[in-house]
Amino acid sequence: MTIALAGLAVALGALVQGSVGFGIALVSAPLLAIIDPRLVPVPMLLLATTHAMLTLRREYRDADWTGVGWALLGRLPGIVIGVLAVAVLPPRWFGLAVAVVVLACVALSVVRWRPRPTVPALLLAGVVSGAAGTASAIGGPPVALLYQHAPGARVRATLAAYFVAGSLLSLTGLFVGGQFSADAVGAAAVMVPFLIAGFLLSGPVRRLLDHGWTRPAVLAMAGVGALALLGHVALG
Repeated sequence: MTIALAGLAVALGALVQGSVGFGIALVSAPLLAIIDPRLVPVPMLLLATTHAMLTLRREYRDADWTGVGWALLGRLPGIVIGVLAVAVLPPRWFGLAVAVVVLACVALSVVRWRPRPTVPALLLAGVVSGAAGTASAIGGPPVALLYQHAPGARVRATLAAYFVAGSLLSLTGLFVGGQFSADAVGAAAVMVPFLIAGFLLSGPVRRLLDHGWTRPAVLAMAGVGALALLGHVALG
């Protein structure tokens, strides 16, 4: 029963990320933390990396590789912050800070802020994303918000490229910090079939979103993810 529920959460997250460009951690991580806390953050990061590889293979020509490079440069110090947060800080306070920052960015975007993927913005987003992604497996919104006005394929491909490299860096940081284990790899492997099923189902949905619905989807997912993180903090 636990495997079925966790698999459903992963499949739903994979469907969302395959359509919008991010969301597997936003949708799946809070649910997995409730179903079985051992599935977060390392197994979730492994699944997110696998999904990003599938997306990148499908749409790699549309990626903003320069932007990915700057965001990854910012992610490096963010990973250090995230590893320290996992080891030292109460998870609920760190999660609360990340959720508040994301909600503030979403609110500003809706009202009047028009973020652009400039070098300073990408560096800052990389830092926040690296810290949040390493500590909670939810690192997509800070970078995704910068590309909310880009075409859907560019959003998905750029985030996929960023997630592949960024998640591997975060996993390395967790390994060095002693939070990586063979059990985590096994738990992620069990979820891979569900991940692939959700990814395949995302094909028709992404074609629908590409007709002017990408930005609303990005903002909605970022907001929902932040609220889910707040809920997880409250329950924890």
